[in-house]
Amino acid sequence: MTVHPAVQLAFDGSGIDGSLFTTVTGIARDTRWLNAPIALWTNAGLGVFAVLMVLGWWRARRGDTRSMTLALAAPVAVVAAFALAEVAKKLIAEVRPCYSLPHDYFVDACPARSDYAFPSGHSTTAFATVAALWLLDRRLSAIAAAFALLEGFTRVYLGDHYPHDVLGAALLALPAAYLTSAILGRAAAPLVARLRTGVLEPVLTAAPVGAHAAS
Repeated sequence: MTVHPAVQLAFDGSGIDGSLFTTVTGIARDTRWLNAPIALWTNAGLGVFAVLMVLGWWRARRGDTRSMTLALAAPVAVVAAFALAEVAKKLIAEVRPCYSLPHDYFVDACPARSDYAFPSGHSTTAFATVAALWLLDRRLSAIAAAFALLEGFTRVYLGDHYPHDVLGAALLALPAAYLTSAILGRAAAPLVARLRTGVLEPVLTAAPVGAHAAS
């Protein structure tokens, strides 16, 4: 995506919470034994959110059509929030902390200048999952929220994002994913109802517990 320079705000986020960023990366410097596990988790941990959405779908198979519609809408809502975040990232064009605060401690290598910081893509995915699951399963949403906070912390710990990049991702992803999920939960329900009695019935429905025993 190419954005005209006049449209880009191109600001330096270090003036917003650079001192807090330095404090967190200072923790990373003092806990180098933890650097590798957190670097591994920050990407692999995104799989947790996928697993939570799969669990939502699995549980929805025994629920009504609205539940299944919300389960199928969850990944769509996450993708929609992520796409919106990518547009914001290109428009705002905030340079990464490694360029603004080069003397801080960084676990991850500095990306290309065209890889902007605000909002955090990883955090967007995490918090979007929280919102997408909220209407479907509050317990799964709460679990996602705990992991989303951890994901956000890792992004700052590794030096990839400022704290406000994570906060901005949450403020963008939560309403975007929630609204997408809510709209699809209503609009797509008739389609899902038909699919549940068609060729996709084994995927979208499950026999009630004890049904096989009763038969």
